Amino acid sequence: MDARKIVVVVEDVEVARTALQWALHNILRFGDLITLLHVYTTTASKSKKKLRLLRLKGFQLALSFRDICNSFPNTKTEIVVTEGDRDGRRIASMVREIGASTLVVGLHDRSFLYRLVMSQNSIAFNLNCKVLAIKQPTPLTARTISLQDSSINMDFSQIEIATLSVPEVPLPKIQYQICPDPSAIIWRSGQSRQKRTS
Repeated sequence: MDARKIVVVVEDVEVARTALQWALHNILRFGDLITLLHVYTTTASKSKKKLRLLRLKGFQLALSFRDICNSFPNTKTEIVVTEGDRDGRRIASMVREIGASTLVVGLHDRSFLYRLVMSQNSIAFNLNCKVLAIKQPTPLTARTISLQDSSINMDFSQIEIATLSVPEVPLPKIQYQICPDPSAIIWRSGQSRQKRTS
């Protein structure tokens, strides 16, 4: 099997860490390369010191994600920290440049995927890969697992992580026996004997 390139978006939210752990447990195979991609947004002030600080914070965040990867044996990781926009266009261009087969994203309220879906016709066309958007489990969804398409074009999958539960299986129906013992049926027709004799 060919080694796949899996890109995980690094963000400072818990659901991004959950998405990475989900990817490590569920889609990672031996020989796959995980690229930890962090895109920091530019600020209004173009001071080099501020940009350097943003890049350093992004790299430190990516290193914390790599520590999660290092807990899994034989995991190959690389870190990419770059400057970009909030709309996800830079993430899309980096995913295409890397040649990723899968993009794993932690889905939250301020996720770039929402803006990218609204501004583009097709996410799959822009990213050229499968997109897995992982949602943080909530107490209400803790007993179910569901896969849903979150796009009309079915360009990416939204996955809710929860505990695995076995659904209740109804007991099998017991078939009625119409006539369990034919000799047990007594058929009476006509008048009873007592009435005839009187």
